[in-house]
Amino acid sequence: MANSIKTFVFLDLEATGLNQDAPRITELCLVAVHLSSLANPVMDDSGKPQLPRVLDKLCLCVDPDKPFTEGASKITGLNNDNLCTNEKTRFDQRLIKLLSEFLDRQAQPVCLVAHNGFYYDFPLLKTELKQQNEDFPSSLLCLDSLSALRNLDKMHNPQPNYGRGYHTLPQLYRRCFDKDPVDSHYAEGDVLTLIMVFLCKATELLEMGTSIYKRWGEIKPMYGQGQEEI
Repeated sequence: MANSIKTFVFLDLEATGLNQDAPRITELCLVAVHLSSLANPVMDDSGKPQLPRVLDKLCLCVDPDKPFTEGASKITGLNNDNLCTNEKTRFDQRLIKLLSEFLDRQAQPVCLVAHNGFYYDFPLLKTELKQQNEDFPSSLLCLDSLSALRNLDKMHNPQPNYGRGYHTLPQLYRRCFDKDPVDSHYAEGDVLTLIMVFLCKATELLEMGTSIYKRWGEIKPMYGQGQEEI
């Protein structure tokens, strides 16, 4: 399936809390990378992949119209006051149009990629779309890099004994580059970190079978209408 994908759109969301908090999106970033840049990365002098030069980016802050949990505000640096002071608007029809047009302008077919995407980013994004009575095409492809990288490691080691947090994005980046990622819990920072990790494993990830992908139509909302005030 990866051979038919022309563009991978790496996605990260920041939000007011975790799944059980019925969160709302506070920041989102999408960075589109053509297959050719992933399959043929430019290497630096040490043999490590470099960030592709040709990238399309869409990064936005959003007024969630809901209080942050203390933990979410602390790790993201966002809060209701600074979003309000900077006059950020809600997740609305205009934002959905921007997202749809951003995806449409990429070489097709497109695949969304998010770390822990099947559990968090994709269900939350679907929730926000559904609350505006909108949605992405059901055929849109989705890839959870957390799940894919776990499966890749299991292929190399059928009986793994990984410690807690082994496949978190910062830990993956540290193992690939021997340094800490920049701007963790900033949506753009996390997306760029994810792209770099993906590049380190791109050959194997792009050769993995269809089982690691889902269609957008298979993604269920994180929670239903009427629960957003939980």
